[in-house]
Amino acid sequence: MSDISLPVSGATLPTLVLASTSRYRRELLARLRLPFEVRAPEVDETPQPGETPAALSERLALAKARAVAALHPQAIVIGSDQVAELDGRPIGKPGHHEAAVAQLRAMRGRSVVFHTAVAVLRHDTGFEAVRRVPVTVRVRPLSEVEIETYLRLEQPYDCAGSAKCETLGITLLDAIESDDPTALVGLPLIVTSALLRAAGLDALAVLAGHGGGA
Repeated sequence: MSDISLPVSGATLPTLVLASTSRYRRELLARLRLPFEVRAPEVDETPQPGETPAALSERLALAKARAVAALHPQAIVIGSDQVAELDGRPIGKPGHHEAAVAQLRAMRGRSVVFHTAVAVLRHDTGFEAVRRVPVTVRVRPLSEVEIETYLRLEQPYDCAGSAKCETLGITLLDAIESDDPTALVGLPLIVTSALLRAAGLDALAVLAGHGGGA
């Protein structure tokens, strides 16, 4: 849980729950300075037959939020998922060095689309919404030495696409094209903030001491 104490006067905030154990999403959500809890969603992430990476990201974001919201019906729940796409096929987390090498080899000199979806649910008001933010990443024509050097230094085996753009992975890229700079890291904060406001939780109003919870 976030350890931030907020000066809220005369208002009871709904509990905010992040339906993810990803440390990247946890660090991003903490930027909004709202207290939140973290819960692991029990969701089967296997793609359905014929499902596109874009549709998969939205379905899983919503499924994660619904799974946790069912256990916390009075809370506002955030679910998110990211699926990378190359040639119409999803790219998952490599898990180990050899798979990461293969991913970067396939991506070098190419454009990869990262579909990051976020869902926000609030059972007590009936609010439910999901939005997806695509990010196009252009990868440099990497040499074998560059691939090996990067992977040995950063070991991004828990990241789809085998790179962390927020750290040394940025050196692998020619460009990042997106409407939300945090989407590639794992949680699009512009969209997340908008959905939280729609659900009745306004971060700036809370921080100003005006409540912000419906």
